[in-house]
Amino acid sequence: MKRGGASRKRRKKTVERKTLSSQLKKYVLTYVAPAPAAKPRKKKAKPLRKRKPRATARKIQKIHKTAAIKRRKASGRHKKVKTEYRKAGVKHKKMRVKNKRAGIKHKKVKTKYKSVAIRRKKRKTRIKTKQRRAGKPRKMRKKRERKSEILRKAKLKRLEYIKKAGIKRIEMLKRKRQKKLESMKRARIKKFKRAKEERERREKLIKLEKIRKAKHIKDLRKARKIQSARTARKAKKINALKAMKNRHAAKKRETVAAKMAAEIKNAMTAKAKKAAKKPEAQTKGKEEVSYFKTDIPGFDSLLKSGIPSASSVLIEGGPGSGKTIFCLQTAYNACRQGKKVLYMSFEEPEQRLRRHMKNFGWDTTPYEKKGTFMIKRFDALDIARSVEALLSEAKKELLIDVQPILIPAKFKPDVVLVDSLTSIASAFSGEESRFRIYMEQLFRYLEYSKITSFLIREVSNPTHIGKNFVEKYEAVSFLSDGIIILYSVAYPNGTRGSAVEVLKMRGSSINKKIVRMDITGRGLVVHPDVLIKGNIEFT
Repeated sequence: MKRGGASRKRRKKTVERKTLSSQLKKYVLTYVAPAPAAKPRKKKAKPLRKRKPRATARKIQKIHKTAAIKRRKASGRHKKVKTEYRKAGVKHKKMRVKNKRAGIKHKKVKTKYKSVAIRRKKRKTRIKTKQRRAGKPRKMRKKRERKSEILRKAKLKRLEYIKKAGIKRIEMLKRKRQKKLESMKRARIKKFKRAKEERERREKLIKLEKIRKAKHIKDLRKARKIQSARTARKAKKINALKAMKNRHAAKKRETVAAKMAAEIKNAMTAKAKKAAKKPEAQTKGKEEVSYFKTDIPGFDSLLKSGIPSASSVLIEGGPGSGKTIFCLQTAYNACRQGKKVLYMSFEEPEQRLRRHMKNFGWDTTPYEKKGTFMIKRFDALDIARSVEALLSEAKKELLIDVQPILIPAKFKPDVVLVDSLTSIASAFSGEESRFRIYMEQLFRYLEYSKITSFLIREVSNPTHIGKNFVEKYEAVSFLSDGIIILYSVAYPNGTRGSAVEVLKMRGSSINKKIVRMDITGRGLVVHPDVLIKGNIEFT
């Protein structure tokens, strides 16, 4: 009896659940659910969702509450059944003990009960399957039909709503388009009017600018005419003043030239009178000659006695042969000997030459402070102009001494170094006769004032090597007392060196040979015993 009561309770619970679900289904069938939200489309009105009425919601809440109360009551009954089963369990234990004693009878009874239970289960399953096959398809069809009807009605309602909303939206869009078109037409009309106004304004401005430009051009022409007239007047006045100044300068030069010529003639006549007064014995006797030494290591051994004082020596060579280094070294050594030295540069400035000497370790600042050494730069064109002014057109003879042109008045040197004769010759280009006269006067003045001079002459190729010797228009080698040639030697290995030769020296015997020379950090070093032999090119 107890087992049957439990099954009845379960059946009641299932019935209650079925009734609740059926009630809910009825409510769902009566209540028209809102249409599902369609996918969002561009610029289309969304359908409005209908809210559930409050009364239906309250009914659903009440149904849920009643179902929950029934479940609680059923759970209380289940607890009572549990207690009854526990009591029955004690009795069952006692029966087990009896059955254990019986043993074999208990097992047989168990097998009978099991077989009966299996048969019952099989029967139940067969009945259930028959019921399902017969009744379930009809129920499922009815459910599907109801759902399809509900969905169809919802779709129809949604389509009606969409149609109404779409018609309204289309009307709204038409109105907006009409408004836009009207606004666009107005804007175009305004733009057209503005463009016309701007064109008219620009045309007016262009006309005004043309008028202004024409006026400006007229004013400029008038101003230019006035300025040209003024400049012509000023130019006439300036040219007149320049002509006056040139006349005065020419007169002054002529007067100075005449004075200097008279002084030179007087000096020459005085010397001639003194020489006539001296006795013949003194003239016949030999004069004592002093010699100058360069103190360049190894070079003085090429000259037995040295360079005679008051002699002019030419130093020839190509580019990079060491001509300026030779002259700077001799100048520094002459200062150390206590002689006054003047270095006359026609190309390089004074600061560069001082820096060049300091690089070799020749500091000339103490000698410059004492007043025994002077570096001065001259312009060859100024000398050429002064010579042209002082040269008479008829006789073609120099009417002035060279001293006021080149050498300072207060400085009386013992040694003079000229760098270079080629720059002076370039100033006298096209006037060979005047240059020769100037060089003759220069050599006479140096000899008369007893100054030993070293004159640099740049040569592209050595002139004194070869079968035929050709002298250029300067004719300096004939006027000079000595010639020292510096060579740039090209050896067959591809290396280059330098060499020295003393070609000519009046008043002293020389060793005629080409000797090796080195340019070191302390200046030039000559090797008098090392001769240069073989197939070697001199440049």
